[in-house]
Amino acid sequence: MARERIKLTIIVPCYNESKNIPLILEKFSSVINRDDIEVLLMNNGSTDNSEIVLSEIVPNYSFARVVNVKVNQGYGFGITSGLNEAKGEFIGYTHADMQTDPADVLKALEIIEQQNNPKNCYVKGDRKGRAIFDQFFTMGMSAFESMYLGKKLWDINAQPNIFHKNFFETIKEDCPKDFSLDLYFLYTAQKRGVNIIRFDVIFPERLHGESSWNDGLASKWKFIKRTIDFSMKLKKEL
Repeated sequence: MARERIKLTIIVPCYNESKNIPLILEKFSSVINRDDIEVLLMNNGSTDNSEIVLSEIVPNYSFARVVNVKVNQGYGFGITSGLNEAKGEFIGYTHADMQTDPADVLKALEIIEQQNNPKNCYVKGDRKGRAIFDQFFTMGMSAFESMYLGKKLWDINAQPNIFHKNFFETIKEDCPKDFSLDLYFLYTAQKRGVNIIRFDVIFPERLHGESSWNDGLASKWKFIKRTIDFSMKLKKEL
């Protein structure tokens, strides 16, 4: 059966998420109640058997398709590679680790469709229920970014993120390849006067696998350094 015109393409970057892929597809299947949404799973250079899992089970879901990135070049590269392949009028991304409920993607789309000027909207989650240490870490990073860049930049790495395709098309050439992508999108939306709408999302523990940046102090320090370096680059462009 032919698909309707795609309203939303949601990118799900997958890096060594073979155990979570079946779970997130089943969850999307249980919450998608319309024919104009596609889920694009990006196999972002996984070194486990994610590519095999995707090839075997994605054909069972009419709303899903796969794009393979052969060599991992970073979180941001995987997401932007998917956004470039998106067919939807609205596009965005969320994570494969089941720490963001796929139902929140549908909620974000509903929010954006209720706006008077949806093309000028950016809808983003605001995480609740996180561990105390992670909350303090986010508060510190958010305070630094907001003061340094002069914009309200809170819970920068929250998911999902949904925006009009035109927003991405005008900024994609400068997208960073790493975790700074979340900051880049939110900061650029603020700078351009896009209507940013935040909504609460529950953030539970990861079910399977390990975070590629949040698995210890060394990883957090690497994340901080990269974020600060990218913030300095943005500051120079002000």
